[in-house]
Amino acid sequence: MVTISTKDNDYVFNINGSHKFWAFKNKIIVPKDKIIRAFQSNEEFTFWKGWRIPGTNLPWIITAGTYIKKGKRNFWDVCNKKNAIIVELKNSNYNKLIIEVENPIEAINLLNAK
Repeated sequence: MVTISTKDNDYVFNINGSHKFWAFKNKIIVPKDKIIRAFQSNEEFTFWKGWRIPGTNLPWIITAGTYIKKGKRNFWDVCNKKNAIIVELKNSNYNKLIIEVENPIEAINLLNAK
């Protein structure tokens, strides 16, 4: 699971607990102006997430880490897709962050408030 906080002009996405191990990351920092939008959608949740570099995929348990799909780099940290949000980024290391949060509506409102 990921928690989101703000620091100056950045959003800090903290990967919590054992997910740090599975995702091979402990946090991602994104400038606020790099976020296009945050939303929920089931379209990303296909069997093929992309090529893992590095990452973990235990079907129906966890998808975490960096994946490349159609030439674009995405970060995943999801166990329960009902609590997952998608954060689209521009001019960033990642194209999308697909992350599980405790309260999706609250996280979406935070990220979409400009």
